[in-house]
Amino acid sequence: METVVTVLVLLFAVFVVLGAYAAVKVVGAAKRSVDRTITQARRTVEDHTLRAKSFTQLGPAGELAQLRLTLRTSMRATQDALYAGVHEDESLKESIALFERLSVHGRELEGDLKRLEAEPDRATLTERLPALRERTQRITESADSLRWAARDRARRFADDDLDTLSAQIDVEAGALRHWTKTEPTTEPTTEPPSGPATEPPAAAGDPRTWPEAPRQASAEEPARPAITPSGRRPVYPWQKKPRPESTT
Repeated sequence: METVVTVLVLLFAVFVVLGAYAAVKVVGAAKRSVDRTITQARRTVEDHTLRAKSFTQLGPAGELAQLRLTLRTSMRATQDALYAGVHEDESLKESIALFERLSVHGRELEGDLKRLEAEPDRATLTERLPALRERTQRITESADSLRWAARDRARRFADDDLDTLSAQIDVEAGALRHWTKTEPTTEPTTEPPSGPATEPPAAAGDPRTWPEAPRQASAEEPARPAITPSGRRPVYPWQKKPRPESTT
């Protein structure tokens, strides 16, 4: 009895632990989902704000907003392309490593641009804009190069796979339409009949054209000669003797 109670207590403890673990996992997944949603919403708001500043503000402030927007758009597009393609192409891991190193410079540049938006000294801001513009161009060009290289690689693989698939489909279609294959037609050649050579028809009156003798009525009847052979007839006793011819 004590053993049964112990087993039940252990099972209850295991169920409690598993339930708590599942609850923690669910809460963690929900929290991560909420964080991603909040981050995405914050990014969207910042992008719309930067776009509005680039159109409404003139001078260095508007150019700073445009530089930030260009940098963020390029880096985000490259990140999405690389991380989406690494599941199908393992060679993109090296590209992701390079992009992470590039992202360090990109985040540093964005921080500088964001701090300079609140810079009251417009002369100093105007003086530093060419260097900031050059850094932004170098980082975005590198990010765009990685992104387009990854896309070209994926498209090349897709084209190769499509070519192979098209060739296999053509072979299968030809096998399914096997009855449409044209076979060479050979005309029958008329050969002369084997046997003795045929002679030309004889002219009228030729003895060879005489009709054959009538065939026998049946094969069972005995063949009778055309002329009765000469021989002595049998003499019977009731017959009269022939009279001798008188000679006068």
